Amino acid sequence: MKEMRLQKYLAEAGIASRRKAETLIKQGKIKVNDKVVTELGTKINPEKDQVQYEGKKITIENEKVYILLNKPIGYVTTVKDQFNRDSVLDLVKVKHRIVPVGRLDMYTSGALILTNDGDFVYQVTHPKHEIEKTYTVTIKGMITKEKVEMLKKGVKIEDYTTRPAKVRILKIEEEKEQSRLEITIHEGKNRQVRKMCEVVGHKVLALHRSKISGITVKDLPLGKWRYLTKNEINKILS
Repeated sequence: MKEMRLQKYLAEAGIASRRKAETLIKQGKIKVNDKVVTELGTKINPEKDQVQYEGKKITIENEKVYILLNKPIGYVTTVKDQFNRDSVLDLVKVKHRIVPVGRLDMYTSGALILTNDGDFVYQVTHPKHEIEKTYTVTIKGMITKEKVEMLKKGVKIEDYTTRPAKVRILKIEEEKEQSRLEITIHEGKNRQVRKMCEVVGHKVLALHRSKISGITVKDLPLGKWRYLTKNEINKILS
């Protein structure tokens, strides 16, 4: 095996995404041959060098797994949580060291992919890859067609403007003073869908990610998971 950057090796081993692996290195949490390494440009030879994280030797698994979880509300998508809250990793018990691909906040349910393939995580989460994510959103109040058009064209959130989105009204409940929308976006900004709705004057009451790249959790009960098929993996990467 050829030399590779330390952060890529950690991602390949399923420790964290490449970006998070860089943070772990900077924090001095990684050892190479029993020495703490904090230099991001460090290269290692996986066949000769011994890498450790939290005192445990890290190796790259040859068998790659790709899992689709229908995440319930109340679970965080971090590998380690400083507040000891329930994690999605408590729901997916496999022998492999897996990490979530992207994030869903604690109060959002729905489709989440987990894997031990660092390159897959990098490709799917990198901004240049336009992976469609579809959400069912329940908002307070009765939304107008004008506001739907605003969401479709893109709205200003903090320091960025959202890209054009697919938005359609699923239901308006006058008695409850609620509206239900389906929103499909390509970006993955933090709490983006919630912020989009707030910008046009509607608080999000419930948020569920129903699809990733067209792959649905419709027939997958909340809290349950399954392996992705080869066709589904290729569809995400295509």
